[in-house]
Amino acid sequence: MTRVILADDVYKMVKELGKTAIMVTHDIGEAVSLADKIVVLTKRPCVVKNIYDINYKKRSTPFNNRKASEFNYYYELIWRDLDVKL
Repeated sequence: MTRVILADDVYKMVKELGKTAIMVTHDIGEAVSLADKIVVLTKRPCVVKNIYDINYKKRSTPFNNRKASEFNYYYELIWRDLDVKL
């Protein structure tokens, strides 16, 4: 819960200040809800595997973006790209 609230605060600060921020995370949900663009990297040696432009019909705070239909679409797309074996 604290992480989602913090993501909303970071989102608001970046937008209010008109700045660009680079965030590194292993949490797909956090990335999809917060980012405009996601860069997926390979395992070592690290190279760019794919770049995703994250577009919501109505961009909102990270908390609200998690409720949007596009959230699940991007989450699944990136999950498949990571090729995680369970």
